[in-house]
Amino acid sequence: MTTNDGDRVLNLNIKIDGEPTLIPPAKETPGGLYFLSNFDAGSIMVKTIQCFNYKAIDGELDAAQAIKDGLAKVLVHYYPLAGRLTREKHFMINCTGEGALFVEAEADCTLEDIHSYFTKPNSATLEKLVYDIGHGTQNPPLLVAQVTKFKCGGFVFGLCMDHIVFDGIGAMEFVNSWGEVTRGLPLSNPPYLDRTLLKARDPPTVEFVHGLEPIVDMSNSTLAVLEEEILINKSFVLPPGKLEQLKKKALEDGVLKRCTTFEALTAFMWRARTQSLKLHHDQQVRVLFTVDGRSRLEPPLPKGYFGNAAVFVSCQFSARELTDNPLSSTVERIQEAIKSVTNDYIRSTLDFFEEKMEWKPLTYTIFLNAWSRLGFHNVDFGWGEPIYSGPLSVAKDMVLFLPHGKAINVCLSLPASTMKIFQELIDQV
Repeated sequence: MTTNDGDRVLNLNIKIDGEPTLIPPAKETPGGLYFLSNFDAGSIMVKTIQCFNYKAIDGELDAAQAIKDGLAKVLVHYYPLAGRLTREKHFMINCTGEGALFVEAEADCTLEDIHSYFTKPNSATLEKLVYDIGHGTQNPPLLVAQVTKFKCGGFVFGLCMDHIVFDGIGAMEFVNSWGEVTRGLPLSNPPYLDRTLLKARDPPTVEFVHGLEPIVDMSNSTLAVLEEEILINKSFVLPPGKLEQLKKKALEDGVLKRCTTFEALTAFMWRARTQSLKLHHDQQVRVLFTVDGRSRLEPPLPKGYFGNAAVFVSCQFSARELTDNPLSSTVERIQEAIKSVTNDYIRSTLDFFEEKMEWKPLTYTIFLNAWSRLGFHNVDFGWGEPIYSGPLSVAKDMVLFLPHGKAINVCLSLPASTMKIFQELIDQV
C-alpha cells in the first residue's frame, strides 16, 4: 500500500553543521545496571518535533548551544538516558554515561514555508527534522536531539526517544525539565528513578485475563482489498464547539451522567472509522488505548516517576453493535475499560508479562493515542511555548489526538475510498 498526504512534498534542504556529538551528563553520575520493569518492554524509537518562533533573547543566545548545554545538565538528573540498553532475561540499562546524541542543522527556508505540514504527520517534508541514526547501529543512544535553525530565526527541536525508557507522561516531564534547566531554573518536578516499584511479584500471580486474541475475518477479506488502495493521511481540527456537541450527543439519551472529551471523541472516531470501512455487520472490531496507572496503584507511584506506567486496555464490539447503538453505548464501554484499571489489575498485568512477554499482530484493531492530554505544547527553552508539537508520523492503524489551541486535531490514515465517507461523518458533527 502506498501513502499520500494529499499535498505536494516540499523539498526541504537541511544542512548538518559539523558532526553529531555525544553529550554526556555535566557531572559524574552513578554507573551499573538500571532495572526496567515489565512495562518498559519493546525498544521502539519515537520521533517528535516542536516548532518555535523567533523571539529576541538578551545577548541573542544561540538556541542550539543553549539546548545542548541544557541537555548535559538535565542528564545529571536523568542519568539512565546517557546509558545503553543491554539484555539478559529482561532489558536493562547499562549506565555508562556515554551520553545522548546532539545534532545542529540549518534549513534553507522559513518556518512559514513548512507551516502547513505541521498538522499532517507522515509528511515526507518533515522527516529531515529528526536525525536518523540508521537501522542496525550497535549500542545506539537512547536519545537523539536535533535543533534545526530556519531563515526566519525560528527553529525546530526534533527528538528521537526510545519508548523503553518512558511513556508519554514520563517523556513530557523529561522535556519540560530540560526546558527548565536550559532557562537556568531548578527542576519543578525532579524524576523518581526507582523502577523496582513496578517489579513483578514472586511468584507471579495473574488474576485477570490479559493478552488479546486474534479477531476472525468476517468481512470477506475487505481489508485485503483495501490494502490495494492508496492510503490517505489526513487531519481534522475539531473546535471546542464540536467537541461539546459530541459530549452532548453521548449524554442525550440519559444513560450516562458524565462524559469526558476523550471518551466522547474516542467513541465517535471508532464508530466513524468502522462505518467508513463498510465491514460485515458481524465483524468484531477493537479499540486499544492506554490508561495512566500512576494514581491507580496502592500506594500511588511517587510524583515524577520516571518510566512506563501506562496500561493498555481494549474495547470490542461487532460492527453492527458499534454503529447501530447510541453513542452512549460505546462511551459506556470505554468508561468501563478505564474503570477496570485498578491496583490489582496493574499488578496482575506486570505478572502476566513476567511469564509471557509477546506481542501478536492485531487485525481489525485501532490504537487511540491522545497527545492532547500531554503537556508537550507547554515546553519552554527560553523562546516561549512551541507553535506546534507532535509526533513525526502516525502508524497505519492509529488515530492520533493532538492539541490545537483549545481544539483537538485528529490525525489518521485510511484507504482513499473510505476517507471520503469519514470526512462526511466528521462534517455532520
